[in-house]
Amino acid sequence: MRTRTETRTRQVPHTVDGKTHLIDEPYEIHLPVPPRDWDHTVRTAVLAAACLILTGSVVWSTASIGALLDLLVIAPAAYAAAITFDLVWISCMALEWLARYDPPRARAPRIAGHIALGVAMTAVAMHGHAEGQLAIGITGAVVSGMAKGLWTVLLAQTTPQLSPQAMQWAQAERAELGSRLGMIPLRRELARAEGLVEAEEAALRTTPDTAPETPENDEETPDDPPTLPSSGPMTMADAVRTAVSCGITDPDAVVRYVRKVADANAKEDSILRTLRMARRAS
Repeated sequence: MRTRTETRTRQVPHTVDGKTHLIDEPYEIHLPVPPRDWDHTVRTAVLAAACLILTGSVVWSTASIGALLDLLVIAPAAYAAAITFDLVWISCMALEWLARYDPPRARAPRIAGHIALGVAMTAVAMHGHAEGQLAIGITGAVVSGMAKGLWTVLLAQTTPQLSPQAMQWAQAERAELGSRLGMIPLRRELARAEGLVEAEEAALRTTPDTAPETPENDEETPDDPPTLPSSGPMTMADAVRTAVSCGITDPDAVVRYVRKVADANAKEDSILRTLRMARRAS
């Protein structure tokens, strides 16, 4: 077994003239060296190669497509547009990697990435055809395809495989959390709408009456309720019948009268419903 030497320090007592202090003393220990992780080494080497190939592919396709577009537009605009051809399928590949545990979600970026790659490869081949070097154009287009293929294989090799049961469980958890996240802006929107409704209702309640009724004399004022009977407190129905028999026809006046002589907390809807029944009975 291979070992490596490591120097460490420890504190030991040291006495001079009868006075002792702790001082640092170096010492060496031999630690075992674990065997080399060749899987990690190979994976790192492949990742570095994939990054190098991807960089070369982006440079080649950008230069080729930029030169093709440069025939019609200025160079800065041509090369700025040319780099988007590769950035699109690279971004789609990254989104596919993020959705690796959700196959339905990963399907859309996978299809979009293949379409974007096909468009980029076609544009590179068209540049070769425009320059009279179709074979070179096709060869350059194959570089992008090889870069995409290598990254697809690399991502597949580094993705842990889940059992169907574990994947269904993960999808159920994701759906539950997604529903909770989706309800946050919805609740915020409902709270905002509720606040607007309350503000509107408050504004309507505090708006002064622009055309108040001004009775000509005190005898026509509906606010003056008739004389209370001497038989004691009345029910809401008795108060409504009394108001109708006394000739009070204004619903607001009837409500005020009932709340004054019968029930101060009587609901307006109940009073008006009783009023309609009393009118039909009379």
